[in-house]
Amino acid sequence: MSAGSAIVVDDVSKRFRLYHERNRSLKAAFLRGRRARYEEFWALSDVSLEVADGATFGLIGENGSGKSTLLKCMAKILRPEKGSITSRGRISALLELGAGFHPELSGRENVFLNGSILGLSKRQVTQRFDEIVDFAGLEHFIDTPVKNYSSGMYVRLGFSVAINVDPDILLVDEVLAVGDADFQRKCMEKFADLKAKGNTIVLVSHGLESVRNLCDEAAHLEHGQLRRLGPAADVVDDYLGAVYAGGQRQDGDHGMRWGSGEARLERLELLDASDQPVKRTRTGDSVTFRLHYAAEERIEAPVFGMALHTIEGMHVTGPNTRDSSGIPKEIDGGGFVDLRVDRLLLVPGTYDLTAAIYDSTLTHPFDYRYRAFRFDVEPGDPREEHGVMSLGGFWTAGTPTH
Repeated sequence: MSAGSAIVVDDVSKRFRLYHERNRSLKAAFLRGRRARYEEFWALSDVSLEVADGATFGLIGENGSGKSTLLKCMAKILRPEKGSITSRGRISALLELGAGFHPELSGRENVFLNGSILGLSKRQVTQRFDEIVDFAGLEHFIDTPVKNYSSGMYVRLGFSVAINVDPDILLVDEVLAVGDADFQRKCMEKFADLKAKGNTIVLVSHGLESVRNLCDEAAHLEHGQLRRLGPAADVVDDYLGAVYAGGQRQDGDHGMRWGSGEARLERLELLDASDQPVKRTRTGDSVTFRLHYAAEERIEAPVFGMALHTIEGMHVTGPNTRDSSGIPKEIDGGGFVDLRVDRLLLVPGTYDLTAAIYDSTLTHPFDYRYRAFRFDVEPGDPREEHGVMSLGGFWTAGTPTH
């Protein structure tokens, strides 16, 4: 195992048997005169990758691509048929809702049970008990049998135990898909704390923006094989391109495009205060983002949306018309939709504009132009250079009064 690596996956393959029929008893096997028929399914095929010590690493891919299987192999829950996985340090894993919980035991008893499974002494669990319960937000239910918990309560308690055992390596499978907004915020903050402390995190998620913003590197798995490995933003972009390959059309030097085509975004523009198209503006300037569209048929309650990304891939913002006044009510033919910004408080840098037209449910894209328009922001007022957004405030000073 090379220095600087927390996990090394070396040529790993994992096989499962998919039974078409099953002998439920010895009598059934005897009467049938043969074993139950099955076929072999290779969930992982010759996968190799390294997770650097202290890195946050994402695993992405479609359902059935092998992400969760690989995570279980890392956690030593499954043993591969071929290859090896080596790791350095204490591993804590949250792979399934309530994994390891005893339904008849209370939340309190399960905290101690899970803590011992993860290698903590009773004294260590006692020292961290209040923090675990507080993070999970289950103070009023901690002495209730967990069989009466909702799925959200299960995952909150399980996640809280997993991250409070002070792991060197934390393996997490889709935890951010469960729980309310406040719990997800606390999870993100905890991930940031663990990352700052130098802990290694491996995260399986369908939330691509979470992977893009949280992870240093990522791997895209497809049908059990490693398709792409590299910086998280690049792997996410490649994955999106693969998912929508059937409708992909390149827009110039960068950007991808997909959608059913009943309505199309013909042109994206950034306008200055005089309504003149520009590709360069300044911090604090008044600008308009204009989305020109053409609809081949009448569409009721369309939703126009846009997103801004830094050139490094950080998602800055993502407003849409459904979140505001729902304009326009319908489209038929050509026109444009404007987002007017009185003061553009982006700090100097290069930004990409993504724009889309969706149906009212935000599930069906008529046209999606990903990072299709690039523009630059130069120093302006306020004159700042750090981060992504300016607060637009001003400094004052004074002396204490007695």
